Amino acid sequence: MYENGNSYEQDYMEQEEEWEREGLLDPAWEKQQKKTFTAWCNSHLRKAGTAIDSIEDDFRNGLKLMLLLEVISGETLPKPDRGKMRFHKIANVNKALDYIASKGVKLVSIGAEEIVDGNLKMTLGMIWTIILRFAIQDISVEEMTAKEGLLLWCQRKTAPYKNVNVQNFHLSFKDGLAFCALIHRHRPDLIDYSKLSKDNPLENLNTAFDVAEKYLDIPRMLDPDDLINTPKPDERAIMTYVSCYYHAFQGAQQNTAMPDERAIMTYVSSYYHCFSSSQKAETAANRICKVLKVNQENERLMEEYERLASDLLEWIRRTMPWLASRQTDSTLAGVQKKLEEYRTYRRKHKPPRVEQKAKLETNFNTLQTKLRLSNRPAYMPTEGKTVSDIGNAWKGLEHAEKAFEEWLLAETMRLERLEHLAQKFKHKSDTHEDWTRGKEEMLQSQDFRSCKLNELKALKKKHEAFESDLAAHQDRVEQIAAIAQELNTLEYHDCVSVNSRCQRICDQWDRLGALTQRRRQALDEAERVLEKIDILHLEFAKRAAPFNNWLDGAREDLVDMFIVHTMEEIQGLMTAHEQFKATLGEADKEFNLIVGLVREVESIVQTQKIPGGLENPYTTLTAADLTRKWSDVRTLVPQRDNTLASELRKQQNNEMLRRQFAEKANNVGPWIERQMDAVTAIGMSIQGSLEEQLLRLKEYEQAVYAYKPNIEDLEKIHQAVQESMIFENRYTNYTMETLRVGWEQLLTSINRNINELENQILTRDSKGITQEQLNEFRSSFNHFDKNRTGRLTPEELKSCLVSLGYSIGKDRQGELDFQRILAVVDPNSTGYILFDAFLDFMTRESTDTDTAEQVIDSFRILASDKPYILPDELRRELPPDQAEYCIQRMPPFKGPGAVPGALDYMSFSTALYGESDL
Repeated sequence: MYENGNSYEQDYMEQEEEWEREGLLDPAWEKQQKKTFTAWCNSHLRKAGTAIDSIEDDFRNGLKLMLLLEVISGETLPKPDRGKMRFHKIANVNKALDYIASKGVKLVSIGAEEIVDGNLKMTLGMIWTIILRFAIQDISVEEMTAKEGLLLWCQRKTAPYKNVNVQNFHLSFKDGLAFCALIHRHRPDLIDYSKLSKDNPLENLNTAFDVAEKYLDIPRMLDPDDLINTPKPDERAIMTYVSCYYHAFQGAQQNTAMPDERAIMTYVSSYYHCFSSSQKAETAANRICKVLKVNQENERLMEEYERLASDLLEWIRRTMPWLASRQTDSTLAGVQKKLEEYRTYRRKHKPPRVEQKAKLETNFNTLQTKLRLSNRPAYMPTEGKTVSDIGNAWKGLEHAEKAFEEWLLAETMRLERLEHLAQKFKHKSDTHEDWTRGKEEMLQSQDFRSCKLNELKALKKKHEAFESDLAAHQDRVEQIAAIAQELNTLEYHDCVSVNSRCQRICDQWDRLGALTQRRRQALDEAERVLEKIDILHLEFAKRAAPFNNWLDGAREDLVDMFIVHTMEEIQGLMTAHEQFKATLGEADKEFNLIVGLVREVESIVQTQKIPGGLENPYTTLTAADLTRKWSDVRTLVPQRDNTLASELRKQQNNEMLRRQFAEKANNVGPWIERQMDAVTAIGMSIQGSLEEQLLRLKEYEQAVYAYKPNIEDLEKIHQAVQESMIFENRYTNYTMETLRVGWEQLLTSINRNINELENQILTRDSKGITQEQLNEFRSSFNHFDKNRTGRLTPEELKSCLVSLGYSIGKDRQGELDFQRILAVVDPNSTGYILFDAFLDFMTRESTDTDTAEQVIDSFRILASDKPYILPDELRRELPPDQAEYCIQRMPPFKGPGAVPGALDYMSFSTALYGESDL
């Protein structure tokens, strides 16, 4: 490694100067170094039958320090001084330091006195110098320095391992996976790396340290808790420990004897002369073509899967914001437009995507089956595009659809309620403002000042009648305010104008109350002078005003708008209307009585000839007004009858739609369930050939698609139900959503079973197994699948294998054999085994398949036994497209004897079967 002692000394001088420049050690690093260096020293001292407990105390007399140097160097140091005085100890330590210096190591700032005095920092520096000289100096990889060589060795050995990226000797080893990878790379029987997780650093570190101590004779030099809790572990402690791995594994490799080259060459030459070169080349070329065709087809299927997955995920990504949007223009028309857009989406846009999703899953399963059959590693889609990722995205889409539809229906009901309240508010406000028009001017009038007695009394009676009328209108004002408050609570989009109008009505009502009070006081003042009153006009005014209010209220009720959704609601309105009609008889009597008062006044005026006697000073109402309004009420009653009858017919039609949907759904739902049971039964059946089962499944598939018009008819009825705003159906437990899901699941189940049968046929034909073997495999699998879940637990699999003739002992070797089988049929450690994986394993056990070694042998024949192959040789022996495929993917050959353009067919062949780093 070093050309002379000077370069060695210079390299270590630089390291020691770096030590000195660091000044005080970080306390955490000092703790790690102390523990690691102590364990390293003891790993050598135990060969001499001794050990140290405290690194700063046990080396102070120099005896164990000299003994340590003799053990690790294999040389004898000068005889130590046996005295216990300080100068004896210094002499012994100096003998050790002189020996270290004799090996070309220059000790900087480390003296015997510091070691004798127990200076921990200096003692650690001395031990580190010894470790560098005797444990790390000899590590050489590609002519790099010791540290760089050791780092490169770690990087190369751990390169194939997931979650391991060795860049340094501190942070790269914190999670313990790098230690486990080094052990697994050289002794895979000691650690199951697939079960380790980056999220369990403490478990990983303990596993590596325990295995290294028990099986590799490497003591625990590091503390897992210290490594995890220290932000940056000590580099020297980790280098010391990792160097023990290097010596343990590299030493084992170097001790392996190399076979005799001449004997191997003599034996191999006998193979060469057994076959003619042309026949071997043709056989090799045929085998390579077969393998490459499989690889090219698999790559095409992978690209198609990625394209379909990207397209479907992009469509879901574009659709989700629309389904998540809750923005409207707060109008009923706007929400209804959104509802129609959603129905169009469910009818036209989503069904093709459902078929695309089913096709995607089918293609993925087909691809995985072909990869298993051709001994290729399983296909892992790009991150975020796995089948589970697509399934999760699809579930999110369906949840968003459900929430969006529920929101649209709720928003429609809310806005209908708001529109109804807004119209009711406007109608009542219009009626009230018509009544109040001119009232303020009338109350502010001073007309009573110039009246005669009878005229004054008439004015007073008129005012009393107005007060009665005013009190009667109080209820209407309160109704207007209550409606406005409800509109505000429900967030009506035009609350500003509603509130403004309500405020104007309330303010005016307050002014009317105040003006009425002031006018009454003025009339009371004048009453002391004027006393005569017209009894008949007063009686008319008193009866006419309430009756007029009743007429106004009746007319409002008869033209009042309503919204109902059930038969019970419309029947309730009709009952209330009948009760109102029952009061018309009493109202007719009151009307005739009031009109009779007017006729009596007319009779008196005509008889007594009273000037102006027909004018009623107490009210503005006339018999003509009441007659007109009474006539209006009698006309509106039959109109209300017709309106209610029309609504009754509408609700009857809704009831009919409910029954139609229920009748259809109650047929479709059980039919879907029966088909699901039938498909499942075929999937579990072993009766008949695979082709017959596949034929029955396809017949079911045709029957299912032939049944699709029933689903479409049900969708049409469901759309009519939604357009009629029918929200509940007590005649069936099925909903359109559950039927849609059942229909999609039925199609998916049929497609999955068809795909499984086609894969089984493909497996049987490609591997050459018989129908009887396949039936035996299926029968055994079904026998132990007690719950009919389509999968086996590990214990059930073991029983199934035993039933097929496998000998799995109950000892440790039997358990190891079974664990190797589990790693094949359940590579992801899911805890269960599907039939496809079981069938693939049994097929491989029963048939012969191409292997990486066979492909390498075929290429070696084409290359005339050279360790590399040239592009011209590939073009001469293989079809053009497959020759170019190999040329583009084969890495350059870098071994001895390489010529320009030489290609490495060995790495290429192993990569085809997932057995290299390519």
